[in-house]
Amino acid sequence: MIYIVRHGQTNDNAIGRYGGRIDTPLNQKGIEQAYELHEKLKNVKFDKVFVSPLQRAYQTANIICSNEKIKDERIIERDNGELEGRLKTEITEIINFNDPNERRFNIENIVDFRKRIFDFFKEIKENYRGKNILVVTHAGVGIYARCFFEGEPPDGNYMNYKLNNCEVLEYEND
Repeated sequence: MIYIVRHGQTNDNAIGRYGGRIDTPLNQKGIEQAYELHEKLKNVKFDKVFVSPLQRAYQTANIICSNEKIKDERIIERDNGELEGRLKTEITEIINFNDPNERRFNIENIVDFRKRIFDFFKEIKENYRGKNILVVTHAGVGIYARCFFEGEPPDGNYMNYKLNNCEVLEYEND
C-alpha cells in the first residue's frame, strides 16, 4: 500500500496564507493532527518512508512513525514564487494554477511540477511493489498524486483533489 499524507496544520494554513517553499513548522493543532494520524496508522509496518525536506512534513512524519526518513526534493511543495507568505485575500487577480502558460508571480510551471511528482510515484511503483510506503508531503503534491493514481478530476476542478491537513490517501501498490 502507498499512504500519501499531507502534513499537519501550520499557522500559515490556519490564516490562509499561500504556502510553498516557506519552511514553516507545525502549529499545536498540526502536532495534534499528526498524533491522531499516528494512532490511526500505528498498526501499519512501513517498509520505506519518503518525506518532503520542509520541516512541517518532516515533523509530521516523525510523529507518525519512527522509521528512517528519506528526504526527496521531488515531493517538496510547489514554488509559489512571489505569492508565498501572502494572504490569499490580498491577491485580487484570478490565478489559474493549472494553466501551463501561467507565468505571473514566478510560480513554478505546472508541467514541471506535475512531471517531478509523476516521476517520483512511477519510481515508487517500480522499485517498491508490494511494500508499504509512507509519503508525507503537501497539498499541491497531493493533488497531482491523486491525478497519478486516479486520473484527472472528472469535473475538471483540481481543488476537489486537495487534501486536508493530515488527511491520508491509500493506494494499492501492486
